[in-house]
Amino acid sequence: MIKLVRLDERLIHGQAAIKWSRHTGVDRIVVANDEAAGNKIIQQSLMMAAPATAKVTIRSVADSITLLKDPRAAGHKILVIISNPKDLIKILEEVKEIPLINVGNYGRIAPKQGDLARRTYGSNLYAYDEEVEDFKKVLSFGIDTVYQTTPEDSPEKLSKVLGL
Repeated sequence: MIKLVRLDERLIHGQAAIKWSRHTGVDRIVVANDEAAGNKIIQQSLMMAAPATAKVTIRSVADSITLLKDPRAAGHKILVIISNPKDLIKILEEVKEIPLINVGNYGRIAPKQGDLARRTYGSNLYAYDEEVEDFKKVLSFGIDTVYQTTPEDSPEKLSKVLGL
């Protein structure tokens, strides 16, 4: 059912809409994001970037979990997109049978902590120490977790990228 869970703070954009949806062969994209679920303008912009080849649903994290646990979802090939590690943890705690987690783009536009700069871990991965702890928790679920911006890039184990 779930082909890939992708952490990308931009949610749906050119890479997700074209490259990742084609690469994974999905027929559904679930955007699990509380802010987007409650904001019609964000929803409209995400839908404009969405591929014509997959049905897109934009839900809160809690509603996405309910949707992904529904037995009717089993007949679909789903790409789940979330924007931050805390929401990823919520999904991992509730949703089973996730084959792969892909961390692509995070930390460049995520909310800042005052003037504190995030540490650079990859060309598109920046994190505060607290967020690295969240990523460690993600890794503790034992699901294959890679850092890979586009399908053409070589995947790297997230643990290696974070220096763990």
